[in-house]
Amino acid sequence: MSSAQLAPLVNTFKHALHSHRPQVGMFMGLNNPVSAEILATCGFDFLLIDCEHGINDMPTVQAQLQAMAPYPTQALVRPVDHNPATLKQLLGMGVQTILAPMVDTAAQAEQLVQALHYPPRGTRGVGTGLERGARWNAVTDYVKHAESNTCLVVQIESIQGLDNLEAICAVDGVDGVFIGPSDLAAALGHLGNAQHPDVQNTITLALSRINQQGTAAGLFCGNPGQVAAYRAAGACFMALGADTALLRNAAVQLAATARQNL
Repeated sequence: MSSAQLAPLVNTFKHALHSHRPQVGMFMGLNNPVSAEILATCGFDFLLIDCEHGINDMPTVQAQLQAMAPYPTQALVRPVDHNPATLKQLLGMGVQTILAPMVDTAAQAEQLVQALHYPPRGTRGVGTGLERGARWNAVTDYVKHAESNTCLVVQIESIQGLDNLEAICAVDGVDGVFIGPSDLAAALGHLGNAQHPDVQNTITLALSRINQQGTAAGLFCGNPGQVAAYRAAGACFMALGADTALLRNAAVQLAATARQNL
């Protein structure tokens, strides 16, 4: 390899999923490379840039990827939808792991796999000379190594998704299944109450079903006190809240503590 070439970028998050090694992370919605870099120094296995509910867009996603690049924390992105054109841009800018929201059927999962891979397996367009993911062709054999380092996690957050869970897990190219408690709670008739026993029982059963298929199971866990229980139920990767909530909660606590001493 010449001095002008770079080694392929290994997706350690994907490798950990396949070995079901525990990983913890956080959602990021602050849309800021400085906060992304700060969080990348904090010991998380992954940080997930959220474009579905956060205000992140293509330029800000790339800026956060660049800010996180020197650190071992892996960057994931949740796109706003399943649009193949959007997914192609995200892959091109260097995203290796996509968390796709609102996956309800195996057919949707198969379409996502198609969008994330080059032909003949998929339909991803080839334009490496213009893409940060290939470091503008500085990465040796990028198109070859991209296939084994591209990772798809599908998010289940509906009754239809639960009904099709085993079929979704069986789709070749689905590396992990992530349970979204908030939307699932709404679907089960408990909007705004993800801690309702019905919701929690459904989550526990879903984690078990995912594991029975040999697929890595994960979920959003806003309460660190539940980590041990979810791990026992079969979760191997968990998003422990969001940067927005972390900032607000810390600020509220700081203000309240100070006022007590005025």
